[in-house]
Amino acid sequence: MPKFRVEALAGQNRTGFVCGVEPLDRYFREQVTQDIRRRATACFVAIDEETERVAGYYSLAAGAVALTDLPEARAKRLPRYPSVPVARLGRLAVDETYRGRKLGGALLWDAVERAVRSELMAYALVVDAKDDSAEAFYLHHGFVLISPRTLILPLGKLGNASSR
Repeated sequence: MPKFRVEALAGQNRTGFVCGVEPLDRYFREQVTQDIRRRATACFVAIDEETERVAGYYSLAAGAVALTDLPEARAKRLPRYPSVPVARLGRLAVDETYRGRKLGGALLWDAVERAVRSELMAYALVVDAKDDSAEAFYLHHGFVLISPRTLILPLGKLGNASSR
């Protein structure tokens, strides 16, 4: 079974990456470096240490969620600002060659750890699921649905656990 390392996207070869979802493949091949240069997102890749191939990627950016969009039980514990700072998981994809190896979950938790370790505060990691399968994936990993296809994972307790 391959071992992977996760690193920031830099000069890695992206041409052979195919996850089977054309918008995700196209974004990774054609758009992500422009978004990085514009400081609109950061992109991290899982590299197969044996072949040096890109096995998966995700993008992470700062964002905000309206306080009124959060469940009341969570919102009442937060400051009364109009919006709450979050980290937004923009895209997450695994190359077809590496499916079934739990790499998607590993990339997701790498994103969670980066959001928790960030010096910029974020209340939660937020994702917009593209379909039922993606929604089920995020629910399985502890996210909570706050509106159709939008899910959050509050980071507070995760941050406390990781700092021990």
